[in-house]
Amino acid sequence: MTLEPEPELREALLAAVPSLRAFAISLSGQVDRADDLVQDTLLRALSNLHRFEPGTNLNAWLFTILRNLFHSEYRKRRREVEDPDGSYAGRLKVQPEQGAHLDFEDFRSALSQLPSDQREALLLVGASGFSYEEAANICGCAVGTIKSRVNRARLRLASLLNVNDIEDLGPDSMTRAALQG
Repeated sequence: MTLEPEPELREALLAAVPSLRAFAISLSGQVDRADDLVQDTLLRALSNLHRFEPGTNLNAWLFTILRNLFHSEYRKRRREVEDPDGSYAGRLKVQPEQGAHLDFEDFRSALSQLPSDQREALLLVGASGFSYEEAANICGCAVGTIKSRVNRARLRLASLLNVNDIEDLGPDSMTRAALQG
């Protein structure tokens, strides 16, 4: 609810406009943006007149409102991208999310097909981050045995997942082509 200010307060608000405008121009660097800031400041001040304490500095109150509005809009605009014709949005491409889920399910299925000793060694070294020596102690076998189990598990997983080189990891060639262009 906007109240009609007392005549002397109204005159003080109008008298502050040139100073507010100069301050807004110095903040924004754009005359039209500064005019919008001053207008928004006056609207906010009028709608919050009940919060202004008579006898305090009206200009300081108005300048604080203007400054806060400017910084709020600056933070908001910093995250926005101007794209009036939609060309920027048209160039944005994102890899489909379902591929990662499907890859994970394939991995889980392949992992379950490994012999338990190989799966255990691979999970201890590859997933849990234990050293070969620590994994050997956990499994109660020689370090060479753990290394051999991990190597065989990796080769078997690669075979089950049909991974022959680095190009076989990540999105397929069709998805990569779509993302590039």
